[in-house]
Amino acid sequence: MPEYFREAAHATADLVADYLEQVPGKPVWQPMDPAARQALLEAPLPAEGRALAELLAVIGAEVMPAPMGNGHPRFFGWVNSAPAPAGVLATLAAAAMNPSSAGGDHADVHLERAVVRWIAELVDFPHPPGGGLLTSGTSMATIVCLAAARGRAARRAGHDVRADGLAGLPPLVGYVSGETHSCVRKAAELLGLGSRQLRTVATDAEGRLDPQALRAAVAADRAAGLLPFLVVASAGTVNTGAVDRFEPIADLCAEQDLWLHVDGAYGAFGVLDPSIAHRYAGLERADSLALDPHKWLGVPVDCGCALVRDAEELRATFSLVPSYLRDEDAGGLGWFSEYGTEQTRPFRSLKVWATIAHRGRDGIAADIAHCTRLARRLGELVEADPQLELLAPVETSIVAFRARPAGLDEEALNVLNQALPQAVQRGGQAFVTGTVLAGREAVRACLLNATTTEADLAVLLAEVRSAACELTGRLSTRQ
Repeated sequence: MPEYFREAAHATADLVADYLEQVPGKPVWQPMDPAARQALLEAPLPAEGRALAELLAVIGAEVMPAPMGNGHPRFFGWVNSAPAPAGVLATLAAAAMNPSSAGGDHADVHLERAVVRWIAELVDFPHPPGGGLLTSGTSMATIVCLAAARGRAARRAGHDVRADGLAGLPPLVGYVSGETHSCVRKAAELLGLGSRQLRTVATDAEGRLDPQALRAAVAADRAAGLLPFLVVASAGTVNTGAVDRFEPIADLCAEQDLWLHVDGAYGAFGVLDPSIAHRYAGLERADSLALDPHKWLGVPVDCGCALVRDAEELRATFSLVPSYLRDEDAGGLGWFSEYGTEQTRPFRSLKVWATIAHRGRDGIAADIAHCTRLARRLGELVEADPQLELLAPVETSIVAFRARPAGLDEEALNVLNQALPQAVQRGGQAFVTGTVLAGREAVRACLLNATTTEADLAVLLAEVRSAACELTGRLSTRQ
């Protein structure tokens, strides 16, 4: 059996290496052949097992030819990164060990504490012992952090939310902006807070949370007998990459006894770029920060991270230790399962460790600075093109723009730009997605891949112009 596995493992390495080598020369994305899609959907449960070599052949022939596209240097869609090679290798080793990282005295537990500290150091966030853990992504990290915020608010109101639930508490109110990621609303709903208790606060022209509007909303809710407890700010909104002004928001939260949570899923690592680091002033004052190493760092999915200023708030929220799991080693910190919702936890830390250790802080910072520089360059190219329009300042590495051919009114421009991303995608040479900004359909390009070049930007814009021209012709024919 060991030799049988060894042969298959070598073949797997060759398969993966060939795949990664060939990605830049292939179409970014293509729709799946309907027959191939149906074959995967309707695959029958096998009655008998198959040899590893045969399984690898199927993977190579039927799965890997149909990627999402995010490994390609001209993939600019959503916030999905190419996988870091070191993380790919580490994923195999972690799977071979296959521990549960809930706790105990084995390598993955101690490595997770180290890499969580590394992540905190990368973004200059304070890190007390036990002050964070890896999660499946920022959606889960947000649930973890908001649960801690809910527990603190209830306790300070003289209420035990773990024992009694929310009954008897004044309604807890949180504050977000229209640019806040949907995972915050999901967390509020799952935690029993209710989406109606999330106030949407006005933003400025750049899409950043307005501190004065926030102050007015908090005052109005206090006057109404409600219990404000949470503000969610963003270290890079998903639509434009805008970074909220943390200092005035943190001042207000300190004054009003509000938990400040920062959604840094994608953008928090932008603080590593000296040219934009000033935008993040005050980030370190947050009570919690959620971010995704599987975004800008390129750690293979899945891997999020929850960081908190006060580790005891997490433990007070989640610790529930059956007698068979009692263990106070690791410096008295207890098990990771006391700090979040998962009991059985995968070995996420090895791929994080490998990814960060392979590039080092300086390498990661250089990669991020490369992406932000290219994003600014893309913004300049858009502004210089009379057929295109930049819709928001480029603050991190997201560029929101639209095609604006002469002679089309706003309604027609919206129809055109709503169809434009899919038209570009189908061409196979670049991949962008769409969004809506202030009622206007937009093309949204997110740059996360350090192998992307200025030549790739030229291809992207050429594809956008070509697709826009074709779509405009169709619109004119219909009129």
